[in-house]
Amino acid sequence: MPIWATAGLWGLLAASSLIFGAAAAYLINLPQRISAGIMAFGCGVLISAVAYDLLEDGFQEGGIWPIIIGAIIGTVAYTLADWVISRNGGHDRKRSGDQQENKGEGGGLAIAVGSLLDGIPESVVLGVSLLGGQSISVAMFAAIFLSNFPEGLSSAVGMKKAGRSKAYVFGLWCSIVVISALASLAGAALLGGASRQVLATVNAVAAGALLTMIVDTMIPEAVAGDHKATGLLAVLGLLVAFALSNLSGT
Repeated sequence: MPIWATAGLWGLLAASSLIFGAAAAYLINLPQRISAGIMAFGCGVLISAVAYDLLEDGFQEGGIWPIIIGAIIGTVAYTLADWVISRNGGHDRKRSGDQQENKGEGGGLAIAVGSLLDGIPESVVLGVSLLGGQSISVAMFAAIFLSNFPEGLSSAVGMKKAGRSKAYVFGLWCSIVVISALASLAGAALLGGASRQVLATVNAVAAGALLTMIVDTMIPEAVAGDHKATGLLAVLGLLVAFALSNLSGT
């Protein structure tokens, strides 16, 4: 199977936990404290992946300047895009409380676009990780899969409270999963012949965007739900991802 096709399948699988999270929002009446705890754990997992699988590995491959330049580009691009989306009703896309109410259909579109903004960088990186004859990064895959579940759960709970239909919620997440798979496919297909410096820069761009997303959207939801255990659960998530990275050798 071509690398780009394999990348697409891995991207589809990693993003599928968004749907599992949304399903949990309808099948299980989880207290906000539980969903916030899952979000906190996911924050730790993603922080570990950003630090070790993107920045550290990128530095080893391409040096310091691709990391610095890429991370700055990633955080600025994400911040500007998130500002536009937030102004149109997507600021609370990961919130599980009543914040998504009264946003209207424009707000629903902003939630969808914002979720794509969060998911595309990590999907591209997952595809890039297969280049050069390498196997999939277990730690990066676990980080995406584990962090997507609370994202899908928390956002679906908020959309449910805002009165959005099941068809809308699951149609939204299924579309995002497919687009995420295509982003992973594109990452492998378009960057197959890229230099180490270019790949390091791409990783750093994703790292800057993901870290900004964690701080701006995931941590606030986790703290709002259960501020007393947020730090503990984030550390546990980081340690799990760090262990996976080292034990898998990726």
